[in-house]
Amino acid sequence: MSEAPSIAELRAKYPEAFSTPLRLRVFRHVLILALVAPLVAGLYLFDASPLRLLDGLTRFGSILAFMFPPHIWTTWEEWSEILSGLGQTLVMAFLGTLLGAVIAFPLSFLGAKNTMRLGWLRLSARRGFDTLRAVEQIILALIFIRAFGLGPLAGVLAIAVSEIGTLAKLFSEAIENTSKKPVDGVLASGAGPLQAIRYAVLPQSLPVILSIVLYNFESNARSGTILGIVGAGGIGFLLADRIHAYRWPEAWTIIFLIVATIYFIDLFSAWLRGRIIESSKDRH
Repeated sequence: MSEAPSIAELRAKYPEAFSTPLRLRVFRHVLILALVAPLVAGLYLFDASPLRLLDGLTRFGSILAFMFPPHIWTTWEEWSEILSGLGQTLVMAFLGTLLGAVIAFPLSFLGAKNTMRLGWLRLSARRGFDTLRAVEQIILALIFIRAFGLGPLAGVLAIAVSEIGTLAKLFSEAIENTSKKPVDGVLASGAGPLQAIRYAVLPQSLPVILSIVLYNFESNARSGTILGIVGAGGIGFLLADRIHAYRWPEAWTIIFLIVATIYFIDLFSAWLRGRIIESSKDRH
């Protein structure tokens, strides 16, 4: 029996098998250049020099030093103002998400391939969703503040309009990803298209849709703080007031309360999404 050739012998005999093809090497270098060039150009155009970054970090450290120790309010009047603002932000996020979901749910069937066969109408609905998603919530909040005045109402409307576009797109994708076999079974039994949606499409897509709504509520609870800073009320307005007045210890306490609230919302939302998904798997 002849002895098997060593790797060195194989490499010498077949060098191309042990080397990276030229086309792949060129592609890697072009990819690295495409990633690095915008980064370097951006740092140069935005004047992100080492001295400026060092100066900014020094100032940031000074601001953090001002925040400690955090302020603890001693009267119920002070606490009630903060808790009321926090509650306003949560209610604003809840109502905005709920209103957006209620409107987005029926619209989503217009953007799904398996429920809307007319291509022009489906594409028009999709482009409409994109248009609503293209405008940031903070821009919508500024518009609604101008129209309806300061307060949480502008924040609710800003969240709702933004969520219509986002949720309608996500809902339509959830509807499109359902299996066709249950639909064929319902149609074979003599049911019509609406019955097929009710008894075949919705049972598959509703758990995903509810999970999406819960996640977006969690996200809107965070963005509701930003909307408050521009005048939509809630805890963001109180936070901006403390920062403008250089009351940094109080600002830090408010930030801590916001972080703690979002943390508990995230835990509850994750638990509830898990229960919904598990119950859906048990039914199937």
